Amino acid sequence: MNLVKLLDLQPYLTNSSEQYMSELQREHFKKLLSAWRDHLVQAAETTVNFLQNDTSKLPDQTDNATKEEEMYAKLRKQARDSKLIKRISSCIRAIEQKDYGFCESCGAEIGIRRLEARPVAKECVDCKTLAEEKEKVS
Repeated sequence: MNLVKLLDLQPYLTNSSEQYMSELQREHFKKLLSAWRDHLVQAAETTVNFLQNDTSKLPDQTDNATKEEEMYAKLRKQARDSKLIKRISSCIRAIEQKDYGFCESCGAEIGIRRLEARPVAKECVDCKTLAEEKEKVS
């Protein structure tokens, strides 16, 4: 899923003379992250309303079990989204402090295209790949 398209935003068009994480780039990513967070919050509110208002019991046990499993899946997704909302908020704070877009492991630029694809990325491709390789070995 392309997040920029989902949120109906335009991808950032880089300028060769532009410095990495310029004010325009920070504004773009803040807008992208804020829109994503708003989208997730709205989805969470919809889920909560659905779960609170759906008190019906189905006569068939199998249908009831399926319905309960669907509700449980919604709650699991809600929990994941809640963590993602916190991470998005952390990235927005990093933008405001001008720390966004740099690898937490080595300090290198994460890159505009990588951030477009995964705005909450905290590591460059090389460090992320290395971490995943270490995780496989463990």
